Amino acid sequence: MSIYDSIIKGLNEAVKYEKGELKNVNVDRVSIASLPRFRGQQIKVLREKQKMTQQLFASALGVSKKTVEAWEADRNVPEGPAQRMLELMEKDEKLLEKYAIVSRKQ
Repeated sequence: MSIYDSIIKGLNEAVKYEKGELKNVNVDRVSIASLPRFRGQQIKVLREKQKMTQQLFASALGVSKKTVEAWEADRNVPEGPAQRMLELMEKDEKLLEKYAIVSRKQ
């Protein structure tokens, strides 16, 4: 079957599904939590809970120190992926260690 034929077949199946003509079809419905909006003070609190400097925090998140400075000063707001990462860090304070993003030695 060519790519064209495969695409056409899939589109025809989608139309039949929408019309209710396909029976015994498994459907997974996915809902996505809305994106949080972390602001300056919240970000600073998260960073301090991690006991990190702005430079270390920036490195862990894959951004520059200037970016973290701007976030904490409310001159800039983190975008999608950074907001989601901050949300995960807030929910799990050990997230960075759990996924070996950060290792701590005493």
